[in-house]
Amino acid sequence: MPRTATVSRTTAETDIRLTLDLDGTGKADIRTGLGFFDHMLTLLAGHSLCNLTVACTGDLHVDGHHTVEDVGRALGAAIVECLGDRRGIRRYGHAIIPMDESLATVAVDLGGRAACVCAVEFPVPTIGTFDAQLVEVFWESVAATAGMNFHAILHHGRNGHHIAEAVFKAAARALRMAVEPDPRQPGIPSTKGTLTQQ
Repeated sequence: MPRTATVSRTTAETDIRLTLDLDGTGKADIRTGLGFFDHMLTLLAGHSLCNLTVACTGDLHVDGHHTVEDVGRALGAAIVECLGDRRGIRRYGHAIIPMDESLATVAVDLGGRAACVCAVEFPVPTIGTFDAQLVEVFWESVAATAGMNFHAILHHGRNGHHIAEAVFKAAARALRMAVEPDPRQPGIPSTKGTLTQQ
């Protein structure tokens, strides 16, 4: 069955329409009003081989926080819808990715419980005009909404752009592994017999 979802989310702060296809080819059409964030989401689609469309109008006159946070929530909700009861997936995924002088590891568990540990420090407060703190905000939102453990570790890095890119690429590869069908495990990948959000 197709593992696709479309999520619409409207608040006083953002208006979002997001479409996700877990079994895509990496196509992306991203329009959030934040150029660097669009770049990161395009990398996320390309390296996870998910097709991702995001159209977001946010209160950017305030700052980018609500846009990034709410797009994360929409993506997490789409992951939940795409996976259903999470039957037949690998569940766990990990990747270690170099980006020039930066090196990051990301590990994920799509086990239904939310946790986010982001051991990533940026040497600069902004990447262009993008607040570097929003990298963690995004993944916290995705993890909380998707029922996912998300762990990111920066081993080393000096350039803020490269650090963020290493994290997003590693996350993409980890997610790609975690959502893949497991031919040896057609059932629920848990000894509990269920992977509901808790």
